[in-house]
Amino acid sequence: MSTVTLIILLAALAAMAGLVIAPSVRQGRKGELPVRSLPSEARERYAARWAGLQERFVDSPGWALREADRLLGALAVDRGYPAESTEKRMSALSVRHPEEIDGYRRLHAMAARVNDNEPAETATERMREALVAARPLFEQLVRAQPHDERPLPPPVPRRRDHRRGRIPRQRLGSAADH
Repeated sequence: MSTVTLIILLAALAAMAGLVIAPSVRQGRKGELPVRSLPSEARERYAARWAGLQERFVDSPGWALREADRLLGALAVDRGYPAESTEKRMSALSVRHPEEIDGYRRLHAMAARVNDNEPAETATERMREALVAARPLFEQLVRAQPHDERPLPPPVPRRRDHRRGRIPRQRLGSAADH
């Protein structure tokens, strides 16, 4: 076997190995999670719910904190982050939102341990700080993204019977059956 033939054969084998290995490596990257579109109506609903829980914080800080945790989790799932567990969701979020993820972690931890045993002023202030810390991630996820406003595909035109201006009836079975 000549040297040139051997080099070509090795290059071909390396290329085939690359094609086999590349997809599995690519699937393992958290940063390549697809971010789902979120219609403007859904973004507005999320923003209204967040504003509502902030208003209720004064009267029910524990409820508001737990609701903020649920709302942020639901928004992340709607955006395409893992729904299986909070840990997986936070791990995936940390790739795209490394600056904001600590606020979500803090909110989630505080929501899990909210109780009435702490003095009211201390507990309320800590809950307020956790809610404020989670707000930047909420804003990032609810903010309009370029892929959110893609126009819907045009509707498929229906075939019309031009003689009468009607849509022809669909036949089922043979003519003898009718």
